[in-house]
Amino acid sequence: MGSISKEFAEKIKSLPDTEKIELVDSILMQLDKPDPEIDRVWAAEARKRWQAYKTGELGTMSYEQVMEKYRTR
Repeated sequence: MGSISKEFAEKIKSLPDTEKIELVDSILMQLDKPDPEIDRVWAAEARKRWQAYKTGELGTMSYEQVMEKYRTR
């Protein structure tokens, strides 16, 4: 179990489900830190795709087309 002590793991197991959910949520919130570089890259990609759509270089697909693509896999 890595560096988590068995005692700590047993305490977690004994928690009610609602408290386990709160603990997991707290841990995930600490891990989910914004990354400005990733945000910058995605913003640039979104602008590029929007521009391609506006100029007709990039088309669209209906919801049904997208779903059909993944149903056949």
